[in-house]
Amino acid sequence: MKLIQKIGIVSGIVGAILILLMFDNDGNKPTTIKMASVAFMMAVWWITEAIPLAATSLLPLILFPIFGIMSGEQISSSYINSTIFLFLGGFIIALAMEKWNFHKRLALRIILIFGGNPNSIILGFMSASAFLSMWISNTATAVMMLPIGLAIIKEIEENYGKVTSHNLTLGILLGIAYSCSIGGIITLIGTPPNLSFVRILKIIFPHAPEISFANWMQMVLPIGLILFFTTWILLTRVLYRIPKELILNKEIIKKEYSLLGKISFEEKAVASVFILTAVLWIFRSEINFGFITVSGWSSWFSNPDFFNDGTVAITMATLLFLIPSKDKLNSTMLIDYKIFEKVPWGIILLFGGGFALAKGFITSGLSETIGNQFSSIHDTPPFILMLFVGTLITFLTELTSNTATTEMILPMLASISVAIGLNPLLLMMNATLSASMAFMLPVATPPNAVVFASNRIKISEMIKAGLVLNVIGIIIISLFVYLFGTLIFEINISEFPNWAKP
Repeated sequence: MKLIQKIGIVSGIVGAILILLMFDNDGNKPTTIKMASVAFMMAVWWITEAIPLAATSLLPLILFPIFGIMSGEQISSSYINSTIFLFLGGFIIALAMEKWNFHKRLALRIILIFGGNPNSIILGFMSASAFLSMWISNTATAVMMLPIGLAIIKEIEENYGKVTSHNLTLGILLGIAYSCSIGGIITLIGTPPNLSFVRILKIIFPHAPEISFANWMQMVLPIGLILFFTTWILLTRVLYRIPKELILNKEIIKKEYSLLGKISFEEKAVASVFILTAVLWIFRSEINFGFITVSGWSSWFSNPDFFNDGTVAITMATLLFLIPSKDKLNSTMLIDYKIFEKVPWGIILLFGGGFALAKGFITSGLSETIGNQFSSIHDTPPFILMLFVGTLITFLTELTSNTATTEMILPMLASISVAIGLNPLLLMMNATLSASMAFMLPVATPPNAVVFASNRIKISEMIKAGLVLNVIGIIIISLFVYLFGTLIFEINISEFPNWAKP
C-alpha cells in the first residue's frame, strides 16, 4: 500500500471522528453531523484512493443504517436505477462494437476521409477519437487509436528523423488524448460524470426538468465543437507547428483498413443497432430547434413518460443477444453472457455511491446546512461563481477521479445554489462539464495516461498544451452554459425556478 493511501485511510477516519466529537448536533436534525462525517471520510478516501473507489462507494450501505440516516432498504435503491441501466445498455452496445471490430473500421474510415498533409491527418485522428468517445469508453478509444497513430509516427520518423517529426508526433498523440475527453462530454453516455449529474439532479430536485439525451446534445455539442477545433488549431498552428517539408503517406492507413477485410454481417448488424440506438435516444422526446419543434416518438404511446433513455439502451442491448452470428467459431449470437465479464461494475458501484451520498445530503439536512454557510455570497455575480467552480473542478480532477469528484461536489453546489437563489443548473452543469476538462497531467484522464505511455511525450509538453486548454475550457463552458442555458434548459438568470424551491 502506498504512503498516500495509508495517510488517506487514517486521515479519513480521524477526520470523521473529530467532526462527530467537535460539532454540536442540531436538535431538529440530529443526523446532519453524522452525515457530514460520512461525507468527509468518503471524500478523503475517494481523493486519495485509499481503497478502491468502488469499495468506498459501498460505505453508505454500512454507515447510513448505523448512524440512523437512512434504512438499508432505502439506500439500496440508489445503487440501481434508470441511469445505471442507461450506462449498462450503452456500454454493452460499445462492447459489441469492439468485439466485431466495427469501431476500428469506423475510425480508419474517418481518418481516410481527410487529406494527406500532416495537419489534416491530425484532424482525422482527432475526429475519429472524438466521435468514438461519444459512444464508447474514452479509454478503449485511446487504446485503439494509439497503435494506428504510432504506425504513422514510425514511418515519418524513419523518413525525416525523430527531431524533425517530433511536433507531428505531439500533434497526433495529444490530439488523440484530448479529443477522447472532448468527445466524451457531448453525449450522456460519453463519460460517467454526465450520468452522475442527471441522476443527482433528479434525486435532489425531483421536479427538475428532464435532462434527455437530445437536449443534452443540443447544449453541449456546440461546446464540444468549439473545444475540438480550438484544440486542433492550438496543437498544429500555435504550440507545435509542423515543418512544411513533412509529407505523410496515407498508404499506411489504407493498409490498416485493408487488413480488416470485407465488412462482415456481424459488423453490419452491430452498426445497424448502434445507429438505431442513437436515433431513438435523440428523438425520444420533443426537440425544439427554435424555428421548428419535432415531437418525440414516445408521444406515440399512451404513457410517453414511461419511457426514458435507459429503456432505449436496455432494449437495444437485449436485441444484440437475439441476433444470430454467422461466425459460429466466435459466437452463436452477436454477443453472449461473456460480455458481462467486461462490464465495469466498479464504475456502476461508484455511480451508486455518489447517488447514495446525494440522498444522504437531502435526508439528513446537510444540504440545507451547507447552503446556509454560503448565503453571504448571494450578491456575487453568477458568472464569477461559475468561473470559480469551473477552475476548482478542472484543476482538482488533474489529480483525482473525475466521477468521484463530480459526485462529491454536485450535492454541495445544489445546496449553495438554493441558499443564494441561483438556478442550480448553472453551477451543477458547469462543474459536470469541467470535470472532464483536465488536460495537463498523465494521471488526469485515462487517454492522457495511454498516450503518455508511448514514451514519446515529455510531461512538460503535456503540461504546456494542457494548461492552455484547461483555461480555454473553463471560459468556454462557463460562457455557453451562462449565455445559452436559457435556450435549451430554460435557465433564467434573474429568476429562481419553482422546481428548486425547498
